[in-house]
Amino acid sequence: MSNFCKFLLSTVFLFCGYQSIFSQNILDNLIIKKTLSQDWELDSVDKKGTFKLVSYKPIYVTAGRWTSKPNVLPYSENPDYSATEIDDYNKYEAKFQISFKTKILQSAFFGLGDIWVGYTQKAHWQVYNKKFSRAFRELNYEPEIIFNFPLKTKLFTGNIRTVGFALNHQSNGKDLPNSRSWNRIIFNIGYESDDWIVNFKPWIRLKDEDDENPEITKYIGDSELYVGYHYLKHEFYAIATHPLTSLEKGGIQLNYVFPIKGHIRGHAQFFHGYGETLLDYNHKQTTLGIGISFANW
Repeated sequence: MSNFCKFLLSTVFLFCGYQSIFSQNILDNLIIKKTLSQDWELDSVDKKGTFKLVSYKPIYVTAGRWTSKPNVLPYSENPDYSATEIDDYNKYEAKFQISFKTKILQSAFFGLGDIWVGYTQKAHWQVYNKKFSRAFRELNYEPEIIFNFPLKTKLFTGNIRTVGFALNHQSNGKDLPNSRSWNRIIFNIGYESDDWIVNFKPWIRLKDEDDENPEITKYIGDSELYVGYHYLKHEFYAIATHPLTSLEKGGIQLNYVFPIKGHIRGHAQFFHGYGETLLDYNHKQTTLGIGISFANW
């Protein structure tokens, strides 16, 4: 693991460990964020200070996820990271994601912005596969340091509310030949108009001495576009990635979140394309899942 990765991991766990996940107020944070200001504490009325653990990306559990084409023989353009034996994966598995962030500096950079640390973990679990010992097929770990600057710039019917960038590491923690990782500087522009939220995130991939996935940007892409819409207690959002060099690559995830009771919501998710996980960065598939959502964008 590179020094960059170790730095990000140690920073995230140091500050996230400062406040227990079992805080009395944690359920108050697991709500659908209705505005970018509430999500990133942009306006003075929404500021909550530092070291308060809140939800970041969606938190959900999908008990049933179906794929059209399991990645039974993962490969990389680097031959050292290409599997040679077929794994007997099921088409059905469970999937879950947890994600938290905490602000570590407020009104930094002469009062112009805030610094956050975030951590997201996504798991794909072959829980219905007895032959595979019900093992986890893939775990993706994503710590990051986020620099966020509030804005209120009028554009069309809404406002650009935030700009910033993040130092991001993502890896799956596996050994050869299935190890995958990359480091990025991710930029962000957040736009809001009534019940619509749009986040555009282009990135620059940082060089790795031993590249485990040399052509990952040719498949996953050079940017991510999030478009979300709230209607009463219902939420619809899409996440799309796309490379600038090909019209046939990239991927799109469609989500519908609907109320069940209290903070618990149903979650239907559809994905098509490349890069649902790091191990699947160059594997094309269509997936469909249904589960429970606890927190969303």
